[in-house]
Amino acid sequence: MRRTIVTGGTKGIGFAIAQSLLNEGGHVMITGRDQSSVDEVVRTLGAEAGDGSRIGGMAVDVRDRLEVENLIAETSRRFGGVDALVNNAGVGVFVDAAAMTDLDWDRVIDTNLTGAFYATRAVIPELRRSGGGWIINIASLAAKNYFPGGAAYCASKAGLVAFSEAVMQEVRYDGIRVSVVMPGSVATHFNGRAPRDEDSWKLAPEDVAQVVVDLMRHPDRSLPSKVEIRPARPRRA
Repeated sequence: MRRTIVTGGTKGIGFAIAQSLLNEGGHVMITGRDQSSVDEVVRTLGAEAGDGSRIGGMAVDVRDRLEVENLIAETSRRFGGVDALVNNAGVGVFVDAAAMTDLDWDRVIDTNLTGAFYATRAVIPELRRSGGGWIINIASLAAKNYFPGGAAYCASKAGLVAFSEAVMQEVRYDGIRVSVVMPGSVATHFNGRAPRDEDSWKLAPEDVAQVVVDLMRHPDRSLPSKVEIRPARPRRA
């Protein structure tokens, strides 16, 4: 299985993706903002996998270009190359545009969109050296289903979809396949809010992780470039 970087891999969707890739026999490098949290998850996933050498972690702020470039280099050094990148790190600030601060706008756009650009640009040479691979960007159905208070978040995810579709066409002849996954409502600890009983109708992080694993299993001739996933039975209005 592949040598994969998963940004935002300490909880929620990112954790589930890292766990699933390890279960498939892969090597995974995760990131988070806090080194102690990263270390704890690395220990947990390493114990589950029965092989701590297949999981690594780094504290990385994806808004920092140098930190992202160091992540790519360190992953390649540790695992002997990189085969896949999952841009999952994301934040949300939900407030009307008229009340949003510059700092909040920048935090959302820089994390959700610019961070994916930094990681994608840095990983492409590594994927070319590996003979190809995957870049999978975790966006959201908010990229096309807009809502009040979500101006920055929706803009960042719509931008990520557009970015993914353009890069897909740029690198496809290098054997690099780019896909963007757009989940609907997912029961996670996003923005510090714990899932509750009334969230049982939502997708689970493992559902999104399954999509990522399935994408990486596709034959070379196949490129599902955009995947929408939503709850099968959403709560009735």
